[in-house]
Amino acid sequence: MSRMDPLFSHYLDDARRRHVLRRMRLMQPVGAGRVQVADRCFINFSSNDYLGLSQHPDVIARAQEYAARYGAGAQASRLVCGTSEMYAAVEAKLARAKGTEAALLFASGWQANAAVLPALLKLTGQGAASPQVFTDKLVHASLHQGCAAAGVKQIRFRHNDLDHLESLLQAREGTGGQRFIVTESVFSMDGDCVDVYRLAQIAQRHDAFVYLDEAHATGVLGPGGMGLSGFAPGKIDLIMGTCSKALGGFGAYVAGSRALCDYLANTCSGFIYTTALPPAVLGALDAALDLVPTMDTARVQLMANADYLRVGLQALGLETGASSTHIVPAVVGDAQQAMSLSARLETRGMLVTAIRPPTVPQGTSRLRIALSAAHTRADITSLLDALSVSLSRQETADA
Repeated sequence: MSRMDPLFSHYLDDARRRHVLRRMRLMQPVGAGRVQVADRCFINFSSNDYLGLSQHPDVIARAQEYAARYGAGAQASRLVCGTSEMYAAVEAKLARAKGTEAALLFASGWQANAAVLPALLKLTGQGAASPQVFTDKLVHASLHQGCAAAGVKQIRFRHNDLDHLESLLQAREGTGGQRFIVTESVFSMDGDCVDVYRLAQIAQRHDAFVYLDEAHATGVLGPGGMGLSGFAPGKIDLIMGTCSKALGGFGAYVAGSRALCDYLANTCSGFIYTTALPPAVLGALDAALDLVPTMDTARVQLMANADYLRVGLQALGLETGASSTHIVPAVVGDAQQAMSLSARLETRGMLVTAIRPPTVPQGTSRLRIALSAAHTRADITSLLDALSVSLSRQETADA
């Protein structure tokens, strides 16, 4: 027993009372779009495996091939002896896919954002010359962590409000040091997009460095499915993304100029002081990068299914916000109601995670419905039918 257990228990009891206690359950994927919990199979609407590549035979085969050829682990950090020809080849392929000079792989998206931002921001001065960092109000927790680690105060603009961003930039014209704009191309809890082309224009007018998180766009949106940064080629200074969502594997990347990547390899603690990714992970990424450009039909169907889902949810009286992608929130409002609705769906064979504060703002608890190319139109119709019944029962219970 730890001497702090009473404090831990008090926190957990309070979280349980507020309906925000999180718990882990054992789950086993049983093919793309499905998951087994205990002895039951569910349609999985909670996964970030947007193209079903985590279960693709080519991805699995190349992961196995790389493990058999190169071993189970990388043995060391990249700057010690963890960089092989295999690593260089995958990073070069990734850079070509993103249309950049270079790319650098990281262990995870959280690690990349939390470590890369401090490395960038410390380069640009202190005091009156301190960097000005303009962030979308709803950026991911890892980006907030990166700014906090750098010791900078964020200048936050209203979510996806580029007019507000430009007004903040104009109001601070001629003050401070290097300007940075930090945002995401697709927001993971709302499923809406930033106008990347206009963002790049604003950055150019105000001499701002753009840091764009493409975690939920990579593989799914943009030219060749390689992200919305492709709509502003050469105009985004740093493109970050993950390999663990639509690409079906694990890890993260930063893509940009050769000088940027070389600088990060020399200064970014999250890169320098961590073991390189294992060969199997690189094999899976290598195969995914070959497959993604060939999957236009799957992407078109995925977005058509998302449109169908939004129409169905709105007919049930559920708000879907500004979602325009494969991520569709069904906003409920109250955390307890979101949890109850998620539980009712589970009894009908649907796994749909309830998202509550602090992940989303107070009063906006929701079901986050994440679609995959593996879902059929029949799957989505089944979800809408289950929601209709669950909502009716919840209304009856509340009455």
